[in-house]
Amino acid sequence: MKRSTTLSTLALASALALAGCAAGSGESTGAASEQTTPTAAAGAQTGTAAAGATTGAPSEEPVAAEHDDDDVMFAQMMIPHHAQAVQMSETLLAKDDIPTEVRQFAQKVIDAQGPEIERMNSMLEAWGASATPDDADTGHGGHGSGMMTEEDMAALEEAEGEEAARLYLEQMIEHHRGAIDMAREEVSSGGNPQAVELAQEIVDAQEAEIAEMDGMLQELPDQS
Repeated sequence: MKRSTTLSTLALASALALAGCAAGSGESTGAASEQTTPTAAAGAQTGTAAAGATTGAPSEEPVAAEHDDDDVMFAQMMIPHHAQAVQMSETLLAKDDIPTEVRQFAQKVIDAQGPEIERMNSMLEAWGASATPDDADTGHGGHGSGMMTEEDMAALEEAEGEEAARLYLEQMIEHHRGAIDMAREEVSSGGNPQAVELAQEIVDAQEAEIAEMDGMLQELPDQS
């Protein structure tokens, strides 16, 4: 029962978090942070400045007002994409008998993508944009680009030990490829310099992580 509602809860949590920010009140760490992952909630409580500092961006630098529809779509689509990667990593970390290097990698995904979610929420707030795209725009490809299905997430929840580690790495490689596709599109067509910079950071980091995950897969024992 919990598995069937996980993705919709994440999407709702992201929307509520942005709505709280837009209202300019303390509600951003209320209902939304209760429903999102612990990592994302912690990032929300520290505010946009702390998130910028975590990812190396100047903490006092305001989000540039200059933007286009591609910038908005990039943030709207990448937020739930990142949120699912965080969820996948937290699911793995809750398991026993996971190889140390895979466990460390999953924590690295959480540490990187939680603050990036906060950066993108801040961008949407600054641009006066909603947390989710219009229905007519969902064909842009974001949510479906490398996203795991409910069945995929259920399989990860049920797997244990080295089987779970292998499945996590295989799923995350596909997930990263989808994020890279979206980020490259933003790099080529985005108008906001900060969004374009973030997109390039995602491309660079996740290409390196795919190579890292390929190496870890090779080190796992053969399942035959």
